[in-house]
Amino acid sequence: MNFARSSGLLLHITSLPSRFGIGDMGPGARQFVRALAKAEQCWWQVLPVGPVGLGNSPYAGTSCFAGEPLLVSPQDLVSDGFLSAADLERHHVAGSAAVDYARVVVSKSALFTKAYKRFAAQRASSGFARFCQKEAYWLDHYAAFVALGEHFGKPWTRWPELLCKDVARAVTYAQERLSHHWAHARFGQFVFQLQWQRLRAFCRERGIQIIGDLPIYVSHDSADVWAAQELFQLDDQGDPLAVGGVPPDFFSDTGQRWGNPLYRWDTMQHRGFAWWRSRFRRALDLFDVVRLDHFRGFAGYWEIPVSEPTAVNGRWVVGPGPALFNRLTDAFGPLPVIAEDLGVITEDVLALKDQFGFAGMAVLQFAFDSDEANPYLPHNYGPNLVAFTGTHDNDTWCGWVARAPADVRAFAQRYLGLTATEGHWQSAHVLMASDAAVVILPVQDVLGLGGEARMNTPGTAFGNWAWRLRHNDMAAMVGEVTSHLRSLTRTHRRGS
Repeated sequence: MNFARSSGLLLHITSLPSRFGIGDMGPGARQFVRALAKAEQCWWQVLPVGPVGLGNSPYAGTSCFAGEPLLVSPQDLVSDGFLSAADLERHHVAGSAAVDYARVVVSKSALFTKAYKRFAAQRASSGFARFCQKEAYWLDHYAAFVALGEHFGKPWTRWPELLCKDVARAVTYAQERLSHHWAHARFGQFVFQLQWQRLRAFCRERGIQIIGDLPIYVSHDSADVWAAQELFQLDDQGDPLAVGGVPPDFFSDTGQRWGNPLYRWDTMQHRGFAWWRSRFRRALDLFDVVRLDHFRGFAGYWEIPVSEPTAVNGRWVVGPGPALFNRLTDAFGPLPVIAEDLGVITEDVLALKDQFGFAGMAVLQFAFDSDEANPYLPHNYGPNLVAFTGTHDNDTWCGWVARAPADVRAFAQRYLGLTATEGHWQSAHVLMASDAAVVILPVQDVLGLGGEARMNTPGTAFGNWAWRLRHNDMAAMVGEVTSHLRSLTRTHRRGS
């Protein structure tokens, strides 16, 4: 896919302001889209929007097909007739500077229960029936997984063996014996889809496209693994034989042991990569462009024995390579993909990316630890590239500058002409002036926020994913920040 010269912002939906303790797809999201349009941006990049898992991570979700119900807007549920305005009064979570997931889950679950009861008391709408029919290829498994998980209160590998192993029987069991939980889960996905498609249309009307994130791996305790156990490297009890991660790198001396089960790529290929075709079908239904997380794993992946406590003692294994993307291209045509090709990148990874015309990535924070030949320095950028000051895994730009080693900071200051007060705009200016087709700036960086606004620290399981825009941050976004960003965008011919 050839991207036009353009720019946009990175902000996960949970970080938006709202009255309910977590960002959602309602008024705060629409306000942000208006700010993007006013700044003449073309892109809004979000993190995975599936149900979060361990540590509230969107990269450890319980389904790669479903949406996170916590992103549903209670205010829009009122507009759609599923709640009354009075229902919202006791469920405000005021003054929360960060997402308190435990508190939000309790508050929103109570609201969703009210919404579902009102919905169930009415005659099921034709829209709901159409949704359930259209999305049955993933929805039935997900609803059964949720219903059974709530009923047994354990990971799927510890359910009764018949329900653990016989997925078809388990779905029937959930439909017949856990019908309330089953129906509630399907309703949650219906309202998520309703609000998401409305938000996406709101973006399109203003010239904004959404870049969504597709993690390479899925969580072990997920509807995905339970419903397709034969596609994953599992033992007879359903536990992983080996897990994914990356070897020691920039982020960690012991690497990263993610713990996700690995795929049986040979079985997937024998089945025509049907599971991946379903996954891309869903991703393209949600997003305009897909950022493929950990792209190098498709060329070769790091296999870690399940007994190893760290990622040090792993090995490289050949991935599916062109066979997967040929099959996806046959199904969907040229794929609108950004390949996250960061880290240990070898020639086979670059060849795979180039064969299918995928855009690569460059992160400015990685540019100053060597010399002028560093590929992440803006003067080395080519056009088929998406450039970032940082990603969700990096510190904010200002936080990075404050903590960088003295020699690295000195190089960055010389190269970018950094000043104490405008460094975040100077870094944005240099990226905007580069040949990269697309520039994406984290909202924290256009606001000039410090390390306290960091979204995630790789290798840490807890204390992440909670940062939110404060009200004065949002005021700045729709005011002077938007004006400055629009001027910068026009200067470098990146405007919508």
